[in-house]
Amino acid sequence: MSSTLLEVTRAAHEEVERLERLIVKDLQNEPTSNKDRLFQSHRVRNMIDTITSTTEKLVEIYEDKDSARKDEIAALGGQTATGINVFSAFYDRLKEIREYHRKHPVARVVDANDDPEAILKEEPQIEFSGEEALGRYLDMHELYHQYVNSKFGEPIEYSAYLDVFSEIDKIPRKMKTTRQYREYLENLLEYLIYFFQRTEPLQDLDRIFSKVTNEFEENWATGTVHGWENVNQENGHVPAQHTAIDLDYYSTVEELVEVGPERLKEALAALGLKTGGTVQQRADRLFLTKHTPLEKLDKKHFTKGARGSEKNGVAAAPQEGNLKQENLKEVALMEAKMNRLCDLLDETIVRTKDNVVKKQALTYEEIEAEREEEETQEDSESEDDEQQIYNPLKLPMGWDGKPIPYWLYKLHGLGQEFKCEICGNYSYWGRRAFERHFKEWRHQHGMRCLGIPNTKNFNEITSIEEAKELWKKIQQRQGVNKWRPDLEEEYEDKEGNIYNKKTYTDLQRQGLI
Repeated sequence: MSSTLLEVTRAAHEEVERLERLIVKDLQNEPTSNKDRLFQSHRVRNMIDTITSTTEKLVEIYEDKDSARKDEIAALGGQTATGINVFSAFYDRLKEIREYHRKHPVARVVDANDDPEAILKEEPQIEFSGEEALGRYLDMHELYHQYVNSKFGEPIEYSAYLDVFSEIDKIPRKMKTTRQYREYLENLLEYLIYFFQRTEPLQDLDRIFSKVTNEFEENWATGTVHGWENVNQENGHVPAQHTAIDLDYYSTVEELVEVGPERLKEALAALGLKTGGTVQQRADRLFLTKHTPLEKLDKKHFTKGARGSEKNGVAAAPQEGNLKQENLKEVALMEAKMNRLCDLLDETIVRTKDNVVKKQALTYEEIEAEREEEETQEDSESEDDEQQIYNPLKLPMGWDGKPIPYWLYKLHGLGQEFKCEICGNYSYWGRRAFERHFKEWRHQHGMRCLGIPNTKNFNEITSIEEAKELWKKIQQRQGVNKWRPDLEEEYEDKEGNIYNKKTYTDLQRQGLI
């Protein structure tokens, strides 16, 4: 029932919780294709928007500016104009409930335990052109024609336009001040925003643009915006802190003359006054504004047309310059936003260029056949994933997730496991990998730890005991012709006695020699 304000509040809270559970359940399902990903993102976006609007209504109810919620709570407590009457309030409430159900006998009660599969299977309506192919590619043909037919554009092909449309730094700055360029940039930015919102509905574009705007404002204040460096000076307008002269610091015209002719000229131009004459004449003209408002000065001191359009003591010339400056700033900000969107859509732009180049080598029939094949492939992707892979021989899987051919398995011995105890019981799959591992660092390090040289004699040996026994046999076999320094190397003491190395070392350790 939703006839009371408290019931509306309860229903709103229930709706928010229900949508939150649906969002969690929907995001737990991994989409199998680009189409499913788009539908899932837009479903979640729609539910988030509904939660936001419902929450805003709840905030208004809790603020209770008209005291309706407060009065209803008081009425539930039995407070009336004559005092507190709990029984009267109870029966009035019961009468209201019966009256509501009499008017709405078939009202449906929403159960929180209802199966939400119907909502999770909805397919939102998303507008995409045929060229965009459900958001896989960009469709910039209208912008391309606007570019090639403009004064700042070039007569290039559509594939080449996809390479240069984001490189706005190559356009001369004088062309960026035209209305034609501004309209083109507005249309380009509008399309990129619209495409991004359709393909990435869960991205917070307002937050992204807010960060771009903050960085742009800082760079614009310092004159370091890429492509717009020192734009104030190049357009004949210098910042106010450099043009204005505080006349309170000057008591005479002679002190003002020392400022210099260029600074005086800039200050006069900022006020709309004439800038000609000698330094003394400029200083006299500027010093008049210290005690006399601009609207009371003789019109002979102003430039042509400046006095007639002057309002509130501010000349029109600086206003016109500021308006032009603001237009340039808006164009530069749009360029910054466009660059950020191009970075976010970089993969889509590359995919679009590859698709355009590919279609140039196909006929119309081949293009249509390929498009139908892509659509059927997307529809069958989810069905293929659900099917169980038939692999009775237990062959190893290939790069495509399917069993490798049997002949390849027999030829290279793929799927056979070889373990090497010397390598720390590491497993090698396939005969080729097993034979190659004898030269790898892992096996060489294991042999070095055993004190055995890693020679060809130990190929095919994977057991530590077998390696040790083989090494002993090799030492015994080579011991007949091998020089033994412990027994054959001779040492002589101070008295001229001759000992072998082992005996000499033992006697020396005992302190006998």
